[in-house]
Amino acid sequence: QVQLVESGGGLVQPGGSLRLSCTASEFTLNYYAIAWFRQAPGKEREGVSCISNSNEITNYADAVKGRFTISRDNAKNTVYLEMNSLKPEDTAVYYCATDTYGCYDLFLFRVDGMEYWGNGTLVTVSS
Repeated sequence: QVQLVESGGGLVQPGGSLRLSCTASEFTLNYYAIAWFRQAPGKEREGVSCISNSNEITNYADAVKGRFTISRDNAKNTVYLEMNSLKPEDTAVYYCATDTYGCYDLFLFRVDGMEYWGNGTLVTVSS
């Protein structure tokens, strides 16, 4: 069974940084567009960023533009989400998923296009 695994979450002060990782065993992420979502307590899951399988397309939610950067290391079979200038409102469980819509603008962050998910990693931004 395909399983994605997120890591790198934790407690950080406002203005701080974290780098999340998304990887998979026995499954090659390189062939897939990957999206990051987050879900805060009491709120719906929302798209944060995505990257196409070719790395030519990246997209970001308005709330994180200029602060978050998505990238991938094919040799390590890992997709990263670098998060800087973190704010308390970034507090959430962060999930990665395979994006069958390829991170294209027309179908951006549509949950029905996400095939495989990880179990999430908690990010808490608090002083």
